[in-house]
Amino acid sequence: MSDSTTREERFAHGLEVLKRVDGEAGQRVVDSLADVNPELGHQIVAWAFGEIYDRPGLAPRDRQLVTLGMLTALGGCEAQLDVHVNAALNVGLTPEQIIEALTHSAVYCGIPKALNATFAAKKVFAERGLLPLGQQPVDTAPAGTA
Repeated sequence: MSDSTTREERFAHGLEVLKRVDGEAGQRVVDSLADVNPELGHQIVAWAFGEIYDRPGLAPRDRQLVTLGMLTALGGCEAQLDVHVNAALNVGLTPEQIIEALTHSAVYCGIPKALNATFAAKKVFAERGLLPLGQQPVDTAPAGTA
């Protein structure tokens, strides 16, 4: 977006991106701020989604993998993980890929944080009718590699 866009135009653009990535869950977050901190809601839409999420340097699925990792590392972000697990599914990540990312996070964030993130993901998967996942560990290595 250019510097000459209006506040309303930035918000409208951000709302398009928010709906594309987070769907209803993101809109619910913004709506929940209307009576207490509407400016924060505006900034989430206009800046976070309209400016940052819409940058061309990373694909939406990659942005969601980064976001899931950071929310897991922070800990105490289960409500935000709920929104972003949904977003990760919306932009094409599979439940198995999300679980693999959360499993990988245990190495760098610790098992308790990875567990909390996994249980947040499990809640979303259950709500979306995606459970049970496969019973075997996901083999993500290409054929012929170790």
